[in-house]
Amino acid sequence: MTFKTFHRVLLVLALASCQAFAQTAPNQDASAPFEKLDDGKFLKKHEANLARAKSGPVGLLFLGDSITDNWRKAPDIWDKYYGKYQPANFGIGGDRTQHVIWRIEHGELDGIAPKVAVLMIGTNNSLEYNAEEIAAANRRIVALLRAKLPDTKVLLLGVFPRGPRNREGGPVTPALKAEAAQRMVTIDAVNADLAKLDNGKTIRFLNINKVFLGPDGRIPDAVMPDQLHPNAAGYQLWADAMQPLLVEMMK
Repeated sequence: MTFKTFHRVLLVLALASCQAFAQTAPNQDASAPFEKLDDGKFLKKHEANLARAKSGPVGLLFLGDSITDNWRKAPDIWDKYYGKYQPANFGIGGDRTQHVIWRIEHGELDGIAPKVAVLMIGTNNSLEYNAEEIAAANRRIVALLRAKLPDTKVLLLGVFPRGPRNREGGPVTPALKAEAAQRMVTIDAVNADLAKLDNGKTIRFLNINKVFLGPDGRIPDAVMPDQLHPNAAGYQLWADAMQPLLVEMMK
């Protein structure tokens, strides 16, 4: 390998490293719009959401991260509970509060008028940001929803619980358990703060986290196999727990 070729290889590796850092490093402000710099999936999903907004009426909007996006893996439950409402799923995997704000500011709410918008976001912020920052970002998102969709009610969900997980499929180490515990302290504080936004009319807050926990206070694998994302059984629990308030809001 010539010196020139070697230099080019180093440059490519450096650029790839910078891109990976830009994707994963937290933005300084959880309430600032931020485009996710991944391999293009984020922008493709964003474009798909824009297309859905233009394709026809949206009566019920879901907005969030992969936990929302993965409703696509429980289509029978989705159709049974929400099909009659002309629903739209604007969840994107890996999203933080900054990414949802960026998406809103880049047109995802334009031209639609859902009766209710279901919002849950913040779990991906829960390690690098404190509860005050995450709650403030949620308040900004709710304010954007109300400003852009003045006739839409907001159903704000508490951030779901999560347990220790090893992305590589290996054993759960004490460090991973400590990380999960730290995240849950933040998530519980976020949810306590977000509950204050409930005004009984245009903004309602709902914390259904207890339905995902077993008698020992842990998340059963039968509900969230990876301790973060619900499976079909988990989405059934979600649908059942949210249904009474959603039906009331959709009237």
